[in-house]
Amino acid sequence: MISIRTASDVPWADVERVFATPGDPRTCWCRYFKLTGAQWTETDVAARAAALRDDTRRADPTPGLVAFVDDEPAGWVAVEPRVNLPRLFRSRVVAAGMSTPFDDASVWSIVCFVVRREFRGRGVAGELVRGAVDHARSSGASTIEAYPIEPAQVKGSPAGSMYHGTVSMFRAAGFDETRVGAPARRVMTLAV
Repeated sequence: MISIRTASDVPWADVERVFATPGDPRTCWCRYFKLTGAQWTETDVAARAAALRDDTRRADPTPGLVAFVDDEPAGWVAVEPRVNLPRLFRSRVVAAGMSTPFDDASVWSIVCFVVRREFRGRGVAGELVRGAVDHARSSGASTIEAYPIEPAQVKGSPAGSMYHGTVSMFRAAGFDETRVGAPARRVMTLAV
């Protein structure tokens, strides 16, 4: 059984458990899109983790959701107003086809997924998308954007880009492809 909870409603230790997954999550702490390039370079891993902890404890709305399989923390999705993610403004994938002003706080973005290895292939990411839609809707979003990959279009292994999610996953949740951001990247939206 998969359940989704806001990050502010779970113990910080559960969020840490998800981000302890091997690879980028334990160095990024879902800060990449929240920081400018200079800020990213100036922060270390401990500062990124502390910033996410502070955001999950104090930000309203919380910047993400945690998935549980039974009572075990299994995954994370970052979802919040697009204006809170300044790196998106400079992203060629996003900015080239932006259909609303960047400062429109009613547009929310889903930018990152983390699923612990032992829980992959069980539908955790799909449930996180559905939870993100519910969370954004109940928080006043008018539109939700996502920037997934089309795995068949990725040169080499798509594993390094899977944190964006896949086109099929968002399509199954009702998102429409609004533009091609790059050969392997799409911009998908859902009006809520």
